[in-house]
Amino acid sequence: MKVHELGHLVLYVRDLERSRRFYRDVLGFAELPSGPVPFPAAAFSSGRTHHELLLIEVGADAAPIPPGRRVGLYHVGLKVGTTDDELRDALATLRANDVTIVGASDHGVTHSLYIEDPDGNELELYIDVQPEIWREDPTAVLAPIRPLHL
Repeated sequence: MKVHELGHLVLYVRDLERSRRFYRDVLGFAELPSGPVPFPAAAFSSGRTHHELLLIEVGADAAPIPPGRRVGLYHVGLKVGTTDDELRDALATLRANDVTIVGASDHGVTHSLYIEDPDGNELELYIDVQPEIWREDPTAVLAPIRPLHL
């Protein structure tokens, strides 16, 4: 067996409408039309595949993500472009929408902003630094992390 690509992400969310607005209106995912479903859910795609993100509402009383070091998902990376100008535009959108920004890093191969969605899931919004040096030097992916100065 060989995995060919990461296909999609499914997130449980407390409030579907709040998360729908965040992923659609702030991050710019295209929401897919849906018919009747047996549970509150919304699907999104950037156009790469049938769906890349599915949100399923679990309600306000769902247990929160535990803080601190833990086993499990750390963050999801979402490519927002190929230039620092595009990342600056993303930062302006985040600030205009009062999105929690938890970090900014220069990884050598990417420039990244780290944010939290409405339920506290961490997302990395990044651009590939051009030219894409990781294609010719895969070891560049593990270069020392530096502060990002946009």
